Amino acid sequence: MIFTLLVAKAPNNQGYWAMVPALPGCFSAGDTFEEAQQNVKEAIALHLRGMVEDGEDIPDDGYYIVAHTDVELKAKAQGDLG
Repeated sequence: MIFTLLVAKAPNNQGYWAMVPALPGCFSAGDTFEEAQQNVKEAIALHLRGMVEDGEDIPDDGYYIVAHTDVELKAKAQGDLG
């Protein structure tokens, strides 16, 4: 089965984390991009095994579009409460 992964650098720039949108709660991490991919692959297998054991249906991966957007953030003036 093929699943979409979202992989990002860890907030401290030390390693990567990966999540699977089609499987809420299924995520992992690794010191390198490749390690995060391998670790999340193992997490997917365990997640799916648990779903099968619990009699749950395996979801489709879905149709995800991964995109970026640019949002301008304007700083509020000091003392501006609203």
